[in-house]
Amino acid sequence: MSCTFCDIAAGNSPASIFYEDEVALGFLSIEPINLGHVLVIPKRHTVSLSDLNEATGRHIWTIAQRTGNVLRRSGVRCEGINIFLADGAAAFQEVFHLHIHVFPRYAGDSFTLDADWTLKPRRSELDRIAEQMRSAYRNLHG
Repeated sequence: MSCTFCDIAAGNSPASIFYEDEVALGFLSIEPINLGHVLVIPKRHTVSLSDLNEATGRHIWTIAQRTGNVLRRSGVRCEGINIFLADGAAAFQEVFHLHIHVFPRYAGDSFTLDADWTLKPRRSELDRIAEQMRSAYRNLHG
């Protein structure tokens, strides 16, 4: 099965690369939210957060954070930054190779986040979910 991002990382597909090291690759999106929209990926094929080792996760986050700073200083129109990661089809992941989107924002651009912001769970429900998460965290990480 072919992976578009693995092909880019291997140098077999074209990309406008702005960052590369032995672990990570950063390149401009061909379907940008705004000009300057980039993707930061681990070079090693990784589908989701659960497949990502923590050292690589820290590294690609560091590159994404630095990229936000670079965008602000690059001359690209940038009044703010969004960082976005989609993990799974239900979260809008379309390319199943983990990637972090970093994109410049400015007043009046076309990007929106739309959700039902009226959900207001009771504290007891939040506490119940927090306990489920604490239990899962202990089981995964000791």
